[in-house]
Amino acid sequence: QVQLVESGGGLVQAGGSLRLSCAASGVIFSINAMGWYRQAPGKQRELAAVITSGGPTNYADSVKGRFTISRDNFKNTVYLQMNSLKPEDTAVYYCNALITTTTAYDNDYWGQGTQVTVSS
Repeated sequence: QVQLVESGGGLVQAGGSLRLSCAASGVIFSINAMGWYRQAPGKQRELAAVITSGGPTNYADSVKGRFTISRDNFKNTVYLQMNSLKPEDTAVYYCNALITTTTAYDNDYWGQGTQVTVSS
């Protein structure tokens, strides 16, 4: 059974920083893209950042220049460094990964979500 476990959320003042982590565990053959999505109250879930297995990244326009996504392939972990946080970054942040196991190719997995709250 594959699981994604997130950590690092919390409450921070505007202008502050947080670092989210998400570790994948279980019987994993390989991990393709890993990403972070976020969902603010009353809004749809949206992509914040994604990183492929080879390293290329993509960011939502709203976080470019402030957020940095990275991954450690040996630890099956993806990180999101969030700097210069704004109140509009307040949301539940979800980790996502496309994981190949011994029985399925590129299955879509989600973490349980971690709350990020930015106060003004």
